[in-house]
Amino acid sequence: MKKEILYVIGSVLLAFIINTKGMAQENIHMYRIAKIQVDPAQLDKYNIALKEQMTTAIRVEPGVLSYYAVADKKQPSHITIFEVYADSTAYKAHIQAPHFKKYKETVQHMVSFLEVVDVNLIGSAKKPGM
Repeated sequence: MKKEILYVIGSVLLAFIINTKGMAQENIHMYRIAKIQVDPAQLDKYNIALKEQMTTAIRVEPGVLSYYAVADKKQPSHITIFEVYADSTAYKAHIQAPHFKKYKETVQHMVSFLEVVDVNLIGSAKKPGM
């Protein structure tokens, strides 16, 4: 009887460990890269609108995990944004958020090119605290 109980407990623990390991490896986050070209004459206004949208999204939307916006050193009006969302549902909620709609309306005549690419994370590395 004790042997049977130990077998059941061992089986349950093994199944739990295997399932937990599989869950830890599953990544449901959504990653996007936005490539944007802005009218150079309106770049300062665009950057203000972008920073306001990003900081608001991070502050009020739990599913918006991070943004990194960078400008090309030689052509500062060429901007690339790396976006991370908890999942596709979080992204769908984000594009319906009032602050995002305000951003899109504000910048619609400033942006001359926009390409959005969904990407898969294949690896990451960072120092602690970064």
